[in-house]
This record gives sequence, C-alpha cells and structure tokens, in this order.
Amino acid sequence: MIIQAKKPEHHGMTGTRIHNIWRGMRARCYNPNVNCYKNYGGKGIQLCDEWNKSFLSFYHWAMDNGYNDTLTIDRIDVQKNYEPSNCRWLDIKAQENNRSNNRWITFKGETHTEAEWAEKLDIEKRTLNSRLVRYRWTVEKAFTTPVRRRVDGHYV
Repeated sequence: MIIQAKKPEHHGMTGTRIHNIWRGMRARCYNPNVNCYKNYGGKGIQLCDEWNKSFLSFYHWAMDNGYNDTLTIDRIDVQKNYEPSNCRWLDIKAQENNRSNNRWITFKGETHTEAEWAEKLDIEKRTLNSRLVRYRWTVEKAFTTPVRRRVDGHYV
C-alpha cells in the first residue's frame, strides 16, 4: 500500500492578513522558537485539528463569523484551544481589555480595567498607571485629582 503525502492547499491567499493570523496562531502554539510560545503552546494551547490542517477551513469559519481587517482573533476562554466554539473576532480595544494580565479596579461600585477607567475618566492611560503604580496613589486620589502639566512635560 502506497501512502501519499497530503497535497498542499492552493488558496492564493498567502501573505494576506487573514493567512498571517492563521500562521501566527500556529506559530504561537507549535513553534518553541517564537517568543510568545511559552504563553500558548508552552501551556498546552493548540489549534483544533480542522484549523491546524487546513487554512481554508479556518478562513471559511472566519468569514462566517464576522472577520474583517480591523479585528483580531480572540479566545473566549484563555485556558482553552483555538477552535470555532472558543474564538471570536474583536477590535484591538476589546482585545486589550480581555487580557489575563489586566489590572481590574473597583471604584464606587463599578469595576473596569485600568484602560477602561482611563477612558471613562478622560485621563491618559500612562498617567493613570503612573499614579497607581509609580506614585502609589490610592484609587480615589488617582481618579479624582485633576490632571496638571508638570514643568518637565510629564502629566501627573
């Protein structure tokens, strides 16, 4: 019995953004030489067989589930694999608010990420972070002190 190797897919999309997203997922999960492998493949995160074996399968799922060039792929449960039931398309802002290393802050009964609070309070994200981390202000002081310009050009 002769076993033939699977023919490579010919889809004409090599180098496109969607193809690069697929390649990036595979690299994060299976290539230990990729910087972020430790956070994906190193933790056991994989692509479902269907997507791992076929870009076109991933492509069709993406097109049926809202993909456009302004969105990024997101795993709903960061402990689970890249698979149709655990993935969605989000804009960068929503993606950043879904990171596992976000700082969640509760103030006056509301809980948001630091980035969401910065936007809500109309304070630059780095200014709010400096107030909380570098200067160790209380949340109340960091949130209620008006922003002023310092002599060296930094905001406090």
